[in-house]
Amino acid sequence: MPNPLKSIRRLLPRALGAWLALAFVLLSVVLTLVLTSIIERKSAEQVQTSIGHGLAELAMQTSDKLERGMFERYREVGLLARRRVLAEGQPQERRRATLDGIQHSLGYYSWIGLAGLDGKVQVSAQGLLEGADVSKRPWFRNALRGIHAGDVHEAVLLARYLPRQDEPWRFVDVAFPYVDDEGVTRGVLGAHLSWQWARDVERSVMAGIAARRQVEALIVDADGNVLLGPADVTGRRLTLPSLKAAHAQRRGGYVVETWPDGRSYLVGYQLGHGYGAYPGLGWTVLVRQNVDDAFAPVRRLREYGLASGVVLAGAFSLAGMWLARRITRPLGDLADAAQRIRAGETTPIDIRRGGYAEVRALATTLNALVANLVRRRRALEDLNATLEARVTQRTRELEQALASVRANEQRIATIIETAQDAFVGIDMRGRICDWNSAAEKMLGWSRDEALGRVVSELVMPERFRAHSRELLRHFLETGQLDTLGQRVERILLARDGREIPVEMTVGLAGTGDGIFFSAFMHDISARKEVERMKDEFVSTVSHELRTPLTAISASLALLADGMAGELPPDAKGLVDVANASSGRLVRLVGDVLDIQKMDAGSMAFEKEVQPLLPLAEDAVAAMQSFATQSGIELSCVAVPGAEHARVEVDRDRLAQVLTNLLSNAIKFSEPGSTVRTQVEAGAEHVRLAVADEGAGIPEAFRERVFQRFAQADGADSRRQGGTGLGLSICKTIVEELGGNIWFDSAEGIGTTFYVELPLAA
Repeated sequence: MPNPLKSIRRLLPRALGAWLALAFVLLSVVLTLVLTSIIERKSAEQVQTSIGHGLAELAMQTSDKLERGMFERYREVGLLARRRVLAEGQPQERRRATLDGIQHSLGYYSWIGLAGLDGKVQVSAQGLLEGADVSKRPWFRNALRGIHAGDVHEAVLLARYLPRQDEPWRFVDVAFPYVDDEGVTRGVLGAHLSWQWARDVERSVMAGIAARRQVEALIVDADGNVLLGPADVTGRRLTLPSLKAAHAQRRGGYVVETWPDGRSYLVGYQLGHGYGAYPGLGWTVLVRQNVDDAFAPVRRLREYGLASGVVLAGAFSLAGMWLARRITRPLGDLADAAQRIRAGETTPIDIRRGGYAEVRALATTLNALVANLVRRRRALEDLNATLEARVTQRTRELEQALASVRANEQRIATIIETAQDAFVGIDMRGRICDWNSAAEKMLGWSRDEALGRVVSELVMPERFRAHSRELLRHFLETGQLDTLGQRVERILLARDGREIPVEMTVGLAGTGDGIFFSAFMHDISARKEVERMKDEFVSTVSHELRTPLTAISASLALLADGMAGELPPDAKGLVDVANASSGRLVRLVGDVLDIQKMDAGSMAFEKEVQPLLPLAEDAVAAMQSFATQSGIELSCVAVPGAEHARVEVDRDRLAQVLTNLLSNAIKFSEPGSTVRTQVEAGAEHVRLAVADEGAGIPEAFRERVFQRFAQADGADSRRQGGTGLGLSICKTIVEELGGNIWFDSAEGIGTTFYVELPLAA
């Protein structure tokens, strides 16, 4: 029985010419298929790009018109909120007529009205909802918080007043606070913008294009809900790649994607970014076209390409067979010459002038290779003669370099071992890789016991271990560590359980995979003990000074008030100076004691929920005498809505803060000026402001205002005196109460200090 493989081999060509002819035929067929595929793919890409950019452009135009339209409505309502004709003092009919005229002239407003701060509608176009309570509506609350535009929603209160239609009434809210001439908010001007204007915008852009190109436009809100579009998706929530791309890229584009109906669409998208002062509501415009409709020209082009390719393949196959014979003839001659060289002939290959350039080059190369082979053989013999000498020389150089490296390692190890500070090496896994004798003396573990142990588990107190592991993880991820190269204070745990305060400097050493942390640590237990003794000394001296100073101050105050009778003018002047100086000394001792308690964390706070305004009024009343002596007028007011604002604070500590701020304001104000205290309530915080009309805080001093013993270098500061501790104490107390303190100042105009505290639940 004949072998099938042998039969197939007999049919295959044996000569190069036959192979080339077969290759030309196969290449012609493959080339036709490849070109058709490439043309189809490139055409599809170009069609997709062209149509995609067109759809993206339509989406951009629609989005731009939507944002510009909303900007116009946003600006109209904002300007209307400034008109004085809507003030409460104006006749009701005139206010309503104004709103009626605006609604009639602008057309898109289904409802527009003004509500008071209590949420009751005072006046509206056509009188709709007048007297209704809208305090719970989002547009009313958002306008007071500075949010002036609301997303699309269905009618709630207005549904029963508007004409019936096939689909529910839907609105876009625009609202602004109404402020009187004195800058006080009196109400909220709100408008419901009919969603019909969005349909008009969509029609104006898509008119004529939708029917001709079978495209559809959709408007989707920030949560993915379809606000406007085909009936099968309107009101549904979509999660599509086009929506994700619009929010991620923040610009327009197009994608091909499958929709919930199972069809593939080419979709252009554009995310709205607002316009002008209008911040935008995050609407995304999608313009889609069915992929089958979009790629119809590509299918026709593919059919034409296949027909043309078949004809061209046949023509090129015939031409290829003839050309193969011409090409292989010089190669046959060259093959014969190569066989002679293989047989040992040394005669050069004959190069014909009429041959191909490649054949001539190959023959020349073969001749050169034979000559080079002889030369290389001689060179190889010379190279072998010197190779052993070179190897011996390089080996000796490597041994010398290795000895130098070992000497450097020994020198570095000796320096670390003899250092007075403890040294610990830590690898990138947080394990100890080096440990000198100073570390053994300080911490108690020998080198053999410490090597390989996790440093956080061995020498760190329990409360710091998690933070240490987090710092190592952060360094491995980012390559950054804030304490590198910095001298920092840390607490270490000795073998016997003692906690040792140290000053530590951490750096990076080594290269490549051998990189590690080098930590030098210096025991500062003695210094910490000296600081503790100093603090105890200051506290003891301050306590011992307070009692006699209080008695001296009280006695001098009685003498100054005439308890010992009328004093001679000279004696009275000396008593007044002594009385003022003793008062400053008593305040200094009190401030030092407060600072000492704050540093020790022993200052007690007895918090209770109470209204803030009475606290401010009491502080102002307490400073009235001092203000009168200085010729300063004091005032205390509350912004409407803040009269009953309540905070959870320590009454005495907050009074200490307010008294200090008022005292500073009085001292640095000129006679005849006014120091104003104001209470203002927000959504989550209540703010207390103390403003003076003094010279202001110098620019160079403002960064140090809340530092201890900080005083501006000026004539006023030297004249008024002070410890420079008051504002530092105020800042600490306010922060302990959960609040913030800051200031605004303008030289020559005055300074305002602000204290902001969280509202009590």
